[in-house]
Amino acid sequence: MAGEKVYVIDRIITKPGCGKKFVDAYLAEYVPDAQRRSMTLASVLVSPPLWTDNESNVVTITWTVEGTAGWWAMTRQGRGDPTIGQWWERNAPLIVERSRTMAADAADIEGLSNV
Repeated sequence: MAGEKVYVIDRIITKPGCGKKFVDAYLAEYVPDAQRRSMTLASVLVSPPLWTDNESNVVTITWTVEGTAGWWAMTRQGRGDPTIGQWWERNAPLIVERSRTMAADAADIEGLSNV
């Protein structure tokens, strides 16, 4: 089945007062490189929905890639690119914790599993 999407979900907890600075840096610096790896930015959600000096923000960024082939292509390109790790290292002072998970629409699982 063609047209399945894999969702790449990044969850970043920023240090108090660093939410806006992190999101601005991510959009300006990380996003263009990710798009060159055929990732499509779907959303950048911020919780709580305000910038505050005294609290952390949870930033949930959702990307899509085209099926398992898109996921593998993104992964191969990313593993060979030292600038990705360097970007995260430069921005580590803004971050408490970060994680990445993958997901798919339940209706797409059969097609994605047929590799």
